[in-house]
Amino acid sequence: MLRNADTHSSDIVRRVSAAEIEAAVVDQVRALLRQPEVVAGTWLAARAEVPDLKEGEVREALARLDPLWGDLFPAEQARIVRALVERVVVGPAGADIRLRVEGLAGLVRDLTAVAPEALRVAA
Repeated sequence: MLRNADTHSSDIVRRVSAAEIEAAVVDQVRALLRQPEVVAGTWLAARAEVPDLKEGEVREALARLDPLWGDLFPAEQARIVRALVERVVVGPAGADIRLRVEGLAGLVRDLTAVAPEALRVAA
């Protein structure tokens, strides 16, 4: 929670550094990519470009990203976050993260274009 610990008030947001927000956003995006409803929504969006894409392929593609995240260059991590996150609103109740569906579909396209064996070798 991003609340002011000194006042115990639920309607006051303390100052939060950009690094803290970025870390929270990345953690939440990585967790969201494992959610069944996000996988299903991503599959539906990606099928517009790849009609024969299976939901299991989308699930596998998104699952491949998490263990590789730490090995990606910071610039690539930033590119992925920019492609996936439309908006972040920080308020008294926490942070609201809005994802870009087209960004999710593009990520799946990129991840399914790489053979799983190549990703295992790279990891």
